[in-house]
Amino acid sequence: MIKRNIIILALVGLIVSAGFNKAPNSAVNTAPPLSGDLIIFHAGSLSVPMKEISAAFKKENPDVNIMMEAAGSVECARKITELKKPCDIMASADYSVIDKLLIPAYADWNIKFASNEMAIVYTAKSKRSSEITKDNWYKIMLDKNVQIGRADPNADPCGYRAVLVTKLAEKFYKQKELSNQLLKKDQDNMRPKETDLLALLESGNVDYIFLYRSVAEQHKLKYVLLPNEVNLKKPEFADLYSSVSVEINGKNPKEKITQKGEPMVYGVTVPKNAPNKAVAIAFVKFMLTKQKGIAILEKLGQPSLIPSPTISYDKIPIELKAFASKPKK
Repeated sequence: MIKRNIIILALVGLIVSAGFNKAPNSAVNTAPPLSGDLIIFHAGSLSVPMKEISAAFKKENPDVNIMMEAAGSVECARKITELKKPCDIMASADYSVIDKLLIPAYADWNIKFASNEMAIVYTAKSKRSSEITKDNWYKIMLDKNVQIGRADPNADPCGYRAVLVTKLAEKFYKQKELSNQLLKKDQDNMRPKETDLLALLESGNVDYIFLYRSVAEQHKLKYVLLPNEVNLKKPEFADLYSSVSVEINGKNPKEKITQKGEPMVYGVTVPKNAPNKAVAIAFVKFMLTKQKGIAILEKLGQPSLIPSPTISYDKIPIELKAFASKPKK
């Protein structure tokens, strides 16, 4: 009898223990799925990769409704700061736009995630396209029979980077007044963001544009690669790049910001008042994961910079800290 009771007590213990061990897993498995609207403001140059990343994220999270707005990065920031439009994620073609226009009033942190380079982009229909090289591109663009285009420096990083490229080219090719000559030419072809220039180019109304290499590759366009001393790509030329600058509009129309040349680095943040912060952080995590969003970005011509040092590291949510690092002292 005693032996039988011992066996019964042992069985009861095992059942109770199994119940306790199962409880945590059950809680994880029953966690509600991600849902609701997710509003993303992003640079025009990120249009193609963001579309693919969003589609992949939605496959895993079908209850999330993703709404994307593409614009120049400066314009994206002003939608948040001036127009007070709701936004869950801001992805900028220049990380410094987030640092200068959003932090600390509208955002706490910034993660650098990808790079790019400037190029001269054209089509087979472009005038003198059979002649253009990295040594003579500026001469062809100054031809009075050739139409050139660029983005607005006050709306889009690609616009002020085009200005910086002309100034670096003036130094590199030792051509006095080259920058002014290029910037004064065909000003009617300036557009709010770089992707707006694609229609002008593909229709033949413009022959050459200053554009990111990644966008040229994504749209299967021809392009001339610029020397590293000019293309804003290489960190080892940071000192040279910073020797040129351009003034752009600041947080309000009366304020001016001096934008120095620097290697091209993209940044992403979640604004403080993001309406759907939990889903926003989950999306950024997906976007910055090597086998997921980063794989898409690299496939589309934008090398990863994960992890990169950031001065806002301590403010980054715990779920995202692995994608950044503390700056070296």
